[in-house]
Amino acid sequence: MDRSSIVHENFLRRVREQDLPEGSAPGGPLAHTEAVAIFRSACLSRALDRKSRAMQAAGQGFYTIGSSGHEGMAAIAAALRPEDMAFLHYRDAAFQIQRSRQVPGQSIAWDMLLSFACSSEDPISGGRHKVLGSKVLNIPPQTSTIASHLPKAVGAAYSLGLARRHPPEHRCLPDDAIIMCSFGDASANHSTAQGAFNTAQWTAFQSVPLPLLFVCEDNGIGISVKTPKGWIRTAFENRPGLEYFSCDGLDMFDTFRAASQAARFVRKRRRPAFLHVRTVRLYGHAGADVPTTYMTRQEVEAEEANDPLLHGVRLLSEAGVLEPSQALAIYEETNDRVERIAEEAVTRPRLKTASEVMASIVPPPRVCKPTNGPSAEARAEIFGNELKAQEEPQIMSRLINWALADLMLEHGEIVLMGEDIGRKGGVYGVTQKLVSRFGPDRVVDTLLDEQSILGLGIGLAHNGFLPIPEIQFLAYLHNAEDQLRGEAATLPFFSNGQYANPMVVRIAGLGYQKGFGGHFHNDNSIAVLRDIPGLILACPSNGADAAMMLRECVRLAREEQRLVVFLEPIALYPMRDLVQSGDGGWLTLYPKPSERIGLGEVGQHGAGEDVAIVSFANGAYLSRQAQQQLEQEGIHTRVIDLRWLSPLPEEAILNAVAGCRSVLIVDETRRTGGLAEALMALLTERSEVPHKRLVAEDSFIATGPAYAATMPSAEGIVSACRKLAGAPS
Repeated sequence: MDRSSIVHENFLRRVREQDLPEGSAPGGPLAHTEAVAIFRSACLSRALDRKSRAMQAAGQGFYTIGSSGHEGMAAIAAALRPEDMAFLHYRDAAFQIQRSRQVPGQSIAWDMLLSFACSSEDPISGGRHKVLGSKVLNIPPQTSTIASHLPKAVGAAYSLGLARRHPPEHRCLPDDAIIMCSFGDASANHSTAQGAFNTAQWTAFQSVPLPLLFVCEDNGIGISVKTPKGWIRTAFENRPGLEYFSCDGLDMFDTFRAASQAARFVRKRRRPAFLHVRTVRLYGHAGADVPTTYMTRQEVEAEEANDPLLHGVRLLSEAGVLEPSQALAIYEETNDRVERIAEEAVTRPRLKTASEVMASIVPPPRVCKPTNGPSAEARAEIFGNELKAQEEPQIMSRLINWALADLMLEHGEIVLMGEDIGRKGGVYGVTQKLVSRFGPDRVVDTLLDEQSILGLGIGLAHNGFLPIPEIQFLAYLHNAEDQLRGEAATLPFFSNGQYANPMVVRIAGLGYQKGFGGHFHNDNSIAVLRDIPGLILACPSNGADAAMMLRECVRLAREEQRLVVFLEPIALYPMRDLVQSGDGGWLTLYPKPSERIGLGEVGQHGAGEDVAIVSFANGAYLSRQAQQQLEQEGIHTRVIDLRWLSPLPEEAILNAVAGCRSVLIVDETRRTGGLAEALMALLTERSEVPHKRLVAEDSFIATGPAYAATMPSAEGIVSACRKLAGAPS
């Protein structure tokens, strides 16, 4: 027999023989009816665990991470309200089951078995994954979370206080709600988790409301690596700004007591707390994992002897709530019911085609109140003398600043966040004056942690805000890219479009900075962004485009719930001239607030038919420089500014190069993994026009005179176009 069968048979035998484990007497504020409900939830969680393993063995189920040993989470759910958003550890089936008892009309066993069977009728993921989660139960879905959900839990908790002061249109959480997130003892060591704990403490230290309950389920092991005894208590008992509570997760009375105390503290004080739940892990880590390959049989059997369901039977008996025989009847009836339901669940339809699987990558649009743009009076109050300056051509950084101000005037739910964006106004001054114009609630100076910055944005979006987080440099994104890949982008996919993370992430990046440079301030790798399904990547080359594209990015996030990254080319922030010093060729006028560049619209400069130069950002700027020299040589070109880098506007690109005798792709990202690879494939597959590429080398970027040595140059573009046109080089 496998371990699940052994645990099951042991439970039946020991309850019949009343051979129950020793433990503390029942105590605390848990009513008898609630205690029975918690025990029923624990039994259902166990029965579903056993059935999911059987389904997998029979080829009717496809993935299991069990909750056995963690049934005490049902008592924590009982201590919270269904309005308290919960970001759950993957072992928390008992929590979701117990919460379903708080909301009428739930068919939780049926719903979870559909998930185990990967049925397309699964109400949370639509058959895409075996996940915990429910829109009606206020549980956003999580997959194999290794603490990656903690930063967004911090953000969601922060949103509660902010929503009191600035209620957003799509607010979904009440004023007195709290946020709960749970995780394992091994996950507590992850850098993502540590960043979240630190951010919560850093926030609470400043007396900023943050009603967040961290729940650490300490079963003493992470897959096969043991957690040192006493580590969690020692590491968390005396942290400043984080109130510590603890309980025995094998004891529903003690767990309910501690969870109730912790929840009251968080709800009343609006401060974070840490609830340490000591528990056991039954069976292996997941699927076919066999614990006896890394634990002795004696250790495994000792854990099994501490089965929380056996403790539950003892506690209910000692409290005079249920006789052991009555508890056993509940257990057996629950198993029988799960068997009956599973027989039907495994017959339900499953996803079959790529289009069915991908249907929820892009979330559905939502209805938003119409806006007419910022009023003239509001703009006059905000901009003052700058209104006159808007009649003159300006650099890109200033136009982005004005666009942000207009957008914040128009949409009160927009919140900016990032390091140094407030009083300093950002490293390059892009957010100057915004904090004085809109206040620190809407322009949030964060601590130095990119995971926490993005997590703050994701969490705010969960409560109806439209976050615009800033990552100071593209190179810094790589510290936190999983917040976009594994959290924000996957949420609509694994919730069948019921949840989304609409946001616009501003990132200063790319290369060509002459002075303040080097790899960490110049990064030309965007592969990770283009590799994320559903993410929109926008990249302007000039100020007017930047303002109009940023407005479209906000529309996409606000109305279509899209995850958008707005990549701003640092070297072009202050650019004034195109060819000669003083020519002002790269200055542009500020477009009217109503003007936008739609998703997929490319820019075109010139109509020459010899060579179409396809590029973006700094490459577009250099191509425009090369274009003037080429025209003087009689080589007629057009420069196609892509603007939208993911998804590539393929039809617009093909239309833009139509009629040209050749195409040159100028790509400042790297030869390997760069944008040119996709463009070359597009032209090879769908066009007969000869095409070449001029790309950056597979190199990091240097500081000093060689700052641009590894990337395309105007001279290189001229030379490549001459060859394509058959002219002497």
